[in-house]
Amino acid sequence: MSTDPDTIAFYQKRAPYWVFHSGTHCSHQLDRFLDRLPPASRVLELGCGGGRDAARIRERGFSIDATDAVPALVSRANEAFALDARVMAFHELDAADAYGGVWAHASMLHCPTAALPDVLLRIHRALMPGGWHFASFKLGTGEGRDLLGRLHNFPSPRWLTQTYEAANFLIESQETYAGQASDGTQRDWIDLIVRKP
Repeated sequence: MSTDPDTIAFYQKRAPYWVFHSGTHCSHQLDRFLDRLPPASRVLELGCGGGRDAARIRERGFSIDATDAVPALVSRANEAFALDARVMAFHELDAADAYGGVWAHASMLHCPTAALPDVLLRIHRALMPGGWHFASFKLGTGEGRDLLGRLHNFPSPRWLTQTYEAANFLIESQETYAGQASDGTQRDWIDLIVRKP
């Protein structure tokens, strides 16, 4: 299973606050990612949260399939943007050759480490040949919980890139940068853009 009950419960309880305070700006990588996709591609979002990135994807002319494992966040995203978002956890992805892109901003960092290789294989299968995938992770030395009790996989860059390569992805771009987490701690992040051959 690629969901942690305590992490799901955290977001379920705090969804109204979380969505209200998450801001109105999309990820700085989103437009650069979308520029790589053929026009009008179908895009899957894993972990849509309050729906702001999904709304931007739709605004750019793409077909968006917005998903999140947290029912309260799906409800909020649909209330705010009428996205027709649906509840789906990472391990429930069961599509094949269906998407031109899979967007996962600050969501797959909650996937348990042991489950991540299978999730990446599912994403690979869900993408059409030549399809693109974006994900961001908080870096570290192994799985643990932040000060808010949420599970993170906290991978090293080497382990992460090796795991993507083992799932037959080509790593096209990686960017590491310092960031502040929502629990107030400072931690390096990594953004990966990969492609299915």
